[in-house]
Amino acid sequence: MKFKLLAVLVALTALLTGCVTPPEPTASAVPASSESASPASSEAAAPVTSELNIWCFQAGKADAFLFWNEAGAVLIDTGESGFGKTVLAKLDELGVKKLDYLILTHFDKDHVGGAKKLISDFPVGTILQSNCPKEGAEAYEKYAAAVEASGIEPVTVREPLTFQLGDVTFAVDPPARESYDRDESNNSSLIVSVTHGAKRLLFCGDAEDLRLAEFLKTEPGRYDLVKLPHHGVWQATLRELIAETAPARALITSSNAEPEDPETLALLADKGVETFLTRIAPVLITSDGTTLTAEYAPQQDK
Repeated sequence: MKFKLLAVLVALTALLTGCVTPPEPTASAVPASSESASPASSEAAAPVTSELNIWCFQAGKADAFLFWNEAGAVLIDTGESGFGKTVLAKLDELGVKKLDYLILTHFDKDHVGGAKKLISDFPVGTILQSNCPKEGAEAYEKYAAAVEASGIEPVTVREPLTFQLGDVTFAVDPPARESYDRDESNNSSLIVSVTHGAKRLLFCGDAEDLRLAEFLKTEPGRYDLVKLPHHGVWQATLRELIAETAPARALITSSNAEPEDPETLALLADKGVETFLTRIAPVLITSDGTTLTAEYAPQQDK
């Protein structure tokens, strides 16, 4: 009895003085790691109510990405001249009746080429464009004429811009300069971050070293998937981009005639990044806000 009373007194004293040693965590008390959980942000993820789908077109060495959910649709870039009909066919297949936003990262023909057909033949809400027009270039002039005929007033993005597509956030980062000494069009690329719940995706346009360095100064953090800039052409800043964003997956738009550089593939392989190449097939990306999947699509873009 004396020993029991002594034990109780000792326990009470420890509680009052704050000297109780916490128990060692058990296996059930340690959070399990999960490939579904995103390390991209320490902030609480916004609630997700719908699935996000992204169709990465097989457009050759050119960019075209269609995002859709129950709230609407967004297109980043339009491929080469003549590719607009392919985008329209996909929109029809999916039952999409309107593009809420068309984002043109810059005005090279492999990004704006399909815009004339699209704007002329399909309802488009808001157009977001780069600040570096290419007057005199055929693809740009056709785009400009189609815009004028449509009555749409494009928004030239010069300040960071954010918009929502339901529970998906698009953040558009503009170039910091009005002009560049070299590779002016590519370095004027809009860079787009897409956030869906805990999942983050980055689309870099054709940004080259100067533009990537600007973006990396913003400390963008980690992403689950990165669309590499400029079709996988090697540039030294890719090392910093991959180190900063630490993606599990990468996407490269290339063609068999103009493939990505082997140095780029070697960097991604060295960092353990799963890489998808649109020269192989179109890529379908799906997010439920917690889990992100990417796979080659069985059908080809026609």
